[in-house]
Amino acid sequence: MVPAMSDAARDLIGFIDCAPTPYHAVAECARRLEAAGFEALSEAEAWPQEPGARHYVVRNEGSIAAFERGQARPAEAGFRLVGAHTDSPNLRLKPVADVSAQRLRQLAVEPYGGLLLHTWLDRDLSLAGRVMVREDGVTRMVLVDFGRALLRIPNLAIHLHRELRKKGLELDAQKHAVPVLGLEDAPPLAELLAQELAAQGTARVAPEAIQAFDLMTYDVQPSTLSGVDGAFVHAPRLDNLASCHAALGALLDASAAGAADFTRGVVFYDHEEVGSRSAGGAGGTFLADLLERLSGAGHEALPRAIARSLLVSADMAHAVHPNYADRHEPGHRPHLGGGPVVKVNANQSYASDAATIGHFKALCADAGVAVQHFVTRSDLACGSTIGPISAARLGIRTVDVGNPMLSMHSCREMAATADVAPMIEVLRCFFERPIDMA
Repeated sequence: MVPAMSDAARDLIGFIDCAPTPYHAVAECARRLEAAGFEALSEAEAWPQEPGARHYVVRNEGSIAAFERGQARPAEAGFRLVGAHTDSPNLRLKPVADVSAQRLRQLAVEPYGGLLLHTWLDRDLSLAGRVMVREDGVTRMVLVDFGRALLRIPNLAIHLHRELRKKGLELDAQKHAVPVLGLEDAPPLAELLAQELAAQGTARVAPEAIQAFDLMTYDVQPSTLSGVDGAFVHAPRLDNLASCHAALGALLDASAAGAADFTRGVVFYDHEEVGSRSAGGAGGTFLADLLERLSGAGHEALPRAIARSLLVSADMAHAVHPNYADRHEPGHRPHLGGGPVVKVNANQSYASDAATIGHFKALCADAGVAVQHFVTRSDLACGSTIGPISAARLGIRTVDVGNPMLSMHSCREMAATADVAPMIEVLRCFFERPIDMA
């Protein structure tokens, strides 16, 4: 049964607001998994092998995988996997972040991923991320979230920029995107971090005890439902926390409903927006290591399991824009509220093919959910996902899908409330129903 649209969408915006960074997204996923009875594992320890065991594992704080072992061995029943990513384009602090100009304290940042830089101007921004602190001779990682308006990148007044009307806005990320923190006597970043960690109760250290950080900016405006009758979700990081939310909800629903013969799970990667080339990214060994450990002994166990498996690569898709419809391929214009989108590219920027599309469309039919299609115009470049990376690295059959959205890579993005619950339902069916992949 499809959950109520507003209930699913409101849970989504609550999930997003708890996750201003990939590290916080992983922490929120872990919290929900533990509430459902999943137990944490360490990659450094031996793993239990009992059928039905439910566990999760975190790599580098920004990537997480969760799984429920099937009643049969993976070599006999395979894997059902959904992949997504935890990161989103934003502005991230440089290691030496304190700068000053014209009697104002600022922070040096650099763009992460393909963000729409102009959408970050005149926003109430905060800081969140992870910090390495040294206490009593021990260095450890702690999360931090200032959770309040702290920064702003002010626009230049039209009176001083009259050529804007003719030339449009041209931004230099080095010169024009440096956020203002305070007046020139404002405390340096290390002191602010020490104060905030103490206020949050995570660490009580002197500023000089802060060894390093991965900090990023985010818009403090809460996510919301908007439009007539709450038709739209307006939120940051819909790409791709909405897919993480759908996959996690589907796995927890399927797990609560009963056991399956196949092993099912989710993997949410960091660093997709910058090419996935990291220890915790899809280009690393995270999923390969996981599946090898789950497959058990024998040099044939993993290849046999992969041959019986299917990966759904879930990443948000481009809805047709009402003001720029000509930027879409005719006949492949996904609409907000029209259901999940299957993404195809002949040059393998997406991993979907006839076989995997057929399986996904069958699941949608069983769930009573409509399907849409997206293909990039032949004269435009195509984006990509974790799908082709995982398919090539593992040899696993993969389909690329996602819910339609607008304002992708903006500081705040837009999707349809009506699309949230159907994707959860389709992925729940994927986790519950057998598919003949042999």
